[in-house]
Amino acid sequence: MNAVFTVIKEHFKNFYLIQRLAQFQLKISNHDNYLGLAWELINPVLQIFVYWFAFGVGIRQNKPIDDVPFIFWLLVGISAWFFVNQGILEGTKSIGTRFNQVAKMNFPLSAIPAYILTSKFYGHLVLTFVIVIICMTTGIFPSLYLLQLLIYMPMLYAFAYSVSMLTSTLGVLIRDTQMAMQAILRMLFYLSPILWIPDKGSIVEMIMKFNPVYFYAESYRAAILYDNIYLLEHWKLALYNVSIIALFFVIGSILHMKFRQRFADFL
Repeated sequence: MNAVFTVIKEHFKNFYLIQRLAQFQLKISNHDNYLGLAWELINPVLQIFVYWFAFGVGIRQNKPIDDVPFIFWLLVGISAWFFVNQGILEGTKSIGTRFNQVAKMNFPLSAIPAYILTSKFYGHLVLTFVIVIICMTTGIFPSLYLLQLLIYMPMLYAFAYSVSMLTSTLGVLIRDTQMAMQAILRMLFYLSPILWIPDKGSIVEMIMKFNPVYFYAESYRAAILYDNIYLLEHWKLALYNVSIIALFFVIGSILHMKFRQRFADFL
């Protein structure tokens, strides 16, 4: 467990540096584009339009789900997915692509996935805020239940980081990790209640609940669209997802500390 405490200590010690690097990463990632940071919103908006047209208009014929228009149901659920997908994919290759930049600096390698993920989290906050505003324009006003996001957002970040902590190390050791994660995340996307919902109490729903994305998509919807406390009503599912976070973080930290001194050899 020394590896876990070492990683946590490194993050607390370099907290402000991680924030500055995240802000810098956000700027340089769109530096050469004419629209700059606007692409952080344009890209997800275009994807949402395609999913809405294919699944909402084409398959569901725009039928509402639980009295909520499909487009808003989709918007809220997919906002959590965009962060998980982009964060984990970027986090997986973060150490491998930035090792040479920080090799001679007094900067812990375990913090590289953190600042990459944090830069994506800023975009997630803006996208979620915009979605809440869009919902308000159609009569879906936020209530006190919206405060649940203060719990779900840190949990979502912790999940993406814990996975990235493991996959960023595997990405250095095994070059196929990036491609494997793309395939796994694509599978998790379609096995989640983002584009469709299974029948209540069905075997399919029980299987889907093992997918962490299920919890985050539904909890976001509960906070923004519905008047219920998802964490309390589904506390077993919440504990399961906390366990997933802890498991990935512990394994990722141990693996990272074990091979960190040999990263240069693999790269």
